[in-house]
Amino acid sequence: MCTSAQRLSKPDRQRLTVLEDTLKKLGQQMIYDVEASRRFAADSSFIRTLVKALHTPYSFDYDFDSVQTVSTLYAPDTTFRVFTWQFQRDDDYYRQRGAIQMKTADGSLKLFPLIDMSDFTQNPVDSVRSNLNWIGAIYYGIVMKKAGAKKYYTLLGFDDNNMRSTKKWIDVLTFDEAGNPHFGGQYFDYKNDSLKPAQPAYRFCLEYKKEGRARMAYDPEMDMIIFDHLVSEDNNQSKRYTLIPDGDYEGFKWQNGHWAHVSKVFTYKLTDGHAPQPTILKDDEGKSDEKKLLEQSLKNMQKAQPANQSKKFQKNQRTDPRQGTEN
Repeated sequence: MCTSAQRLSKPDRQRLTVLEDTLKKLGQQMIYDVEASRRFAADSSFIRTLVKALHTPYSFDYDFDSVQTVSTLYAPDTTFRVFTWQFQRDDDYYRQRGAIQMKTADGSLKLFPLIDMSDFTQNPVDSVRSNLNWIGAIYYGIVMKKAGAKKYYTLLGFDDNNMRSTKKWIDVLTFDEAGNPHFGGQYFDYKNDSLKPAQPAYRFCLEYKKEGRARMAYDPEMDMIIFDHLVSEDNNQSKRYTLIPDGDYEGFKWQNGHWAHVSKVFTYKLTDGHAPQPTILKDDEGKSDEKKLLEQSLKNMQKAQPANQSKKFQKNQRTDPRQGTEN
């Protein structure tokens, strides 16, 4: 992934190869071991081993490709990369881990640990956060935008949440003049409704039924973030665990330093002659047909495959359904 000349010495590369093998084994154990205590121990060892590996000079040039239980995303301008993964205590408790590694000219380590503080907030969308009080997610997409001279890195993330619902996140990462990371801000322009986080929202969340297979992805051709429009199976939108896709899509378009809401993505595409044919998704009484909803959503998903994912994450999709699967 690194585009610069390889700066790793041969001994350091050999050392990283050995540590990568250890990380691969620990990564498998922290995800697949049947005992929570052993998963936790493996997770702790994984963190220590990863930090040890990253202290190797010019470790930014090393990809850790075989560690498939961790998502590794590189910024489009290659100024940093972000590692994220997930710890599962049981079927109702998931927490994310992560770190941002900056690319440095002298090969020294500049690392920001990401500390998931989701357990300690009543409203995860209400403020800008640092790396030390991060709202955790496994990142599977990154989009870089500019407004003036400032760069904005929009991260798309996945959170298994609990046994009833799943969350998808959009968070905007920026760096201050001292180079410190900040997550969130008032970058999302949309009108309040019962399905979206109440404004002012400093990050965007899509929460839905565990088996709902809602999609959120960046489409480079349309230059939009596209996500499923949701409806409740029992007409109670306050119960997030009842929300499923209805076959339609909403989106966000970057305009003047903000993500402007597009309520009907297919209407937006009609100007280019690409709108799909409508499908009847409700009966004469106005009730949703769940089978048709899911079938149409699956069809639409094929029209908006996520494009800005790392190869590492694409591998994770196939090998580990718990690690940020973009269903």
